[in-house]
Amino acid sequence: MNSLKEYKKKRNFKQTPEPLGRKEKTGLSRFVVQKHYARHLHYDFRLEMEGVLKSWAVPKGLPEKKGIKRLAVQVEDHPIDYLDFQGEIPQGCYGAGRVEIWDKGWYNLIEKEKDRKLIFELKGRKLKGVYELVLMKDKNWLIFKLSS
Repeated sequence: MNSLKEYKKKRNFKQTPEPLGRKEKTGLSRFVVQKHYARHLHYDFRLEMEGVLKSWAVPKGLPEKKGIKRLAVQVEDHPIDYLDFQGEIPQGCYGAGRVEIWDKGWYNLIEKEKDRKLIFELKGRKLKGVYELVLMKDKNWLIFKLSS
């Protein structure tokens, strides 16, 4: 199955400046956090994996201190080209609003337990340290910082 099928289905590329993209295995481990001024301000956290950006909407942003837990709702995979996307998604389009890159960098995957748990170290301009993402139910995950 094309993991970008849902991404493409939700967008009209004649109206939105978002990249059409395709699945693309680069062998790299990059991440991006985009500040998204949509209906409600939130942060989109994306990890490059399996040729796409695995993506979560984090309403309050990733925790920058140990001990803080935040909700992270898994959303559709995005194309690798989305690593550099910033701009205005027009009104009437899915995800309408301004998108800006808040942080980006590299990550090291420490542990992956099927599709239920990820432990990784972020090496970004702002975010640094070891984080854990744990699936609670359906698409709802918790993300928290384990160490600096």
